[in-house]
Amino acid sequence: MKIDRLIGIIIILLQNEKTTAPELAERFEVSRRTINRDIEDICRAGIPIITTQGANGGIAIMEGYKIDKTLFSEKDLRAILTGLFSLDSVAQSKKYKNVIDKFVSNKDSFLMKNNILIDLSSHYKDTLAPKIELLQVSIENRTQVSFLYYNQSGEQLVIVEPYLLIFQWASWYVMGFDDIGKQFKLYKLNRMCNIKPTEQSFELREIPKDKMDFSKYFTDEIQAVILFDESEKYRLIEEYGTDSFTPTLDGKLRFSFAFTNQNYLLSWILSFGEKAELIEPKELRTIMEERLKNATKKYFES
Repeated sequence: MKIDRLIGIIIILLQNEKTTAPELAERFEVSRRTINRDIEDICRAGIPIITTQGANGGIAIMEGYKIDKTLFSEKDLRAILTGLFSLDSVAQSKKYKNVIDKFVSNKDSFLMKNNILIDLSSHYKDTLAPKIELLQVSIENRTQVSFLYYNQSGEQLVIVEPYLLIFQWASWYVMGFDDIGKQFKLYKLNRMCNIKPTEQSFELREIPKDKMDFSKYFTDEIQAVILFDESEKYRLIEEYGTDSFTPTLDGKLRFSFAFTNQNYLLSWILSFGEKAELIEPKELRTIMEERLKNATKKYFES
């Protein structure tokens, strides 16, 4: 994201004696203010950048300053490009492609040589990419966003100061400061609708360390024991690993795992139909029985 743009700017300055802020802004599809902040960050990193005004003015690395153009080894470049390709898979603009083009002239050739390819787009790329793009711009410009958010409590209008885009638990989230609740929260992008930037800017806050410890967002509260038909072994291995179950003497698979969400657990079990039976906890087994009875009524009481 920002680091990719910084790398791209440095490479452009290495390849060209001089460029301009408008040219960089157009190339990376950001504002001139963002480019000016990037140049300041590059200077703080120890690379002396000079800017000159006038007809022949522009941005350049200070004359006489030497930087190693072979700074990256082949392994380093592969790691960087793998990250860039993965981000490009969910990008709506060409900003990551532009950076990639600075490293390699033939994308297909690189992909054939590389041993890792990450595609983050999933089935929701058409709706996900615009959200990521809008949030990236708002994060860089430090402006609030508003959106409708859907969860178990229903629908609510949320206004947040966006700070980080996060890919975690196989989904995309944005970390933002809730303007109403006055605290940092994670919001799942697939549950966000009608995202709109506002004209309200904000000053950066320090994100509490506990909010950045993502392992604490979900705690193992429900210890479930479920019996599965042997035919469902592939799903258990795919979703929870080979250590999540043990074979029983009667040919079943005894699955034991800790879950954090009751509704998700019950819905997951129901997705197996008659090939799964919840054994523990007993209270959830009772709730499952009631759900099945209510579902049956819809089909047999007409």
